[in-house]
Amino acid sequence: MPARLIAQTLVAILNEAFQHVYTIFGFFVNDMKHFIVFFIFLTSQATAQVPKLYNHIANDVYLIHSRVLNQDRQIYINVPKLDSADVNKALPVLYLLDGENHFHILSAYIEYLRHWKIIPPIIVVGILSVDRVKDLTPINSLINFDGKVDSTYKTSGGNEQFLNFIQQELMPYMEANYKTSPFKIFAGHSFGGLTAINCMLTRPDMFNAYIAISPSLYFGNKYVLRLAEQKLPKLPMKDKKFFYSVGNEDVTFRDDLLKFDKLVNQNSLKTFKHEYKYYPSEDHMTEPIPAYYDALRFVYKNWKFDTTK
Repeated sequence: MPARLIAQTLVAILNEAFQHVYTIFGFFVNDMKHFIVFFIFLTSQATAQVPKLYNHIANDVYLIHSRVLNQDRQIYINVPKLDSADVNKALPVLYLLDGENHFHILSAYIEYLRHWKIIPPIIVVGILSVDRVKDLTPINSLINFDGKVDSTYKTSGGNEQFLNFIQQELMPYMEANYKTSPFKIFAGHSFGGLTAINCMLTRPDMFNAYIAISPSLYFGNKYVLRLAEQKLPKLPMKDKKFFYSVGNEDVTFRDDLLKFDKLVNQNSLKTFKHEYKYYPSEDHMTEPIPAYYDALRFVYKNWKFDTTK
C-alpha cells in the first residue's frame, strides 16, 4: 500500500477515535497537548484533509489574583472557534465549579452540541479548587453526611466570600476580556451543586440558569434545604432555569433532593423552568457524565427556534 494512502488511512482512524474518546472521556486524558501535536503531525503527512466533526478543545489557563480571597486562582477558559455567522456575536458564559474535574467533558459536550446547532456556542470558565470545603460551603460545620464529625470540614463556611470573588472579580474580568452576552450559567457537582443552589437562593439575579448535580444538601444539618423553605416562596425566579439531579447513591442525597424538589414544585412560578432527574445507573462520581449533557439540553431546550439567546 502506498505510503500516502497509509498516512491518510491512519489519519481517518485517529480522527474518528479521537472525537469519540475526547467527547465522552476527555477529562481522563492527561497529556492532551502531546496527543494533538502527534495528531497534527500525522495529518500533515497526508495530502487530503480529513473532515473534522468539530474543533478540538483548546483552553486557555490563567492565574488571576483575587483581592477578595487574598490568593491567586487558576482558571480554565474555553472559547469555541466560531463559524463565520457567529464570529461577531456575544457569547453566553458557563461558570463551572471544580474545573479540574469536569471542564474538558463539559467543553466537549458544548462543542458537539454547538456543531449540530442544538445549543449556541458557549464560553466555559472552569474555576479550579484550592480549598473546596471552604469555598463551596455556606456555613461552618464539621458534620459529614453520615452524621459523624469530619475534621476535613474544619475550614468550611467560606461560600459567601467565594461568590463575591466570582461576582466582583471573575465576571468583570470575563466581560472586559471576552465578548460576552448577559446570559450566564452556574454549574457544580456535590459541594459545587450545593453552592449553585445556595447562590440561586441568596443571589438569584447573579445567573440566568443554575445546574446542581448531586448537591450535598445534607451539609450543615441541611442548612440550604432549610433556607429553601424560607426563600423559595418569594424568590424572584421569572424566566430562570434550574436543572438538578441525583444518582443511585447514599439515601441521604436522594431523600434530601426529593424534599427540595417538592419545595420547588410547591413554590415555583410558571415562568420558572426547572427539571429534576434521577440516574439509577450512576453513582455520585459517574453521574456528572450524563447529567451535564442533559442539563445543557434542558437549558437550551427549543433554542434553535429562539435566536435571541
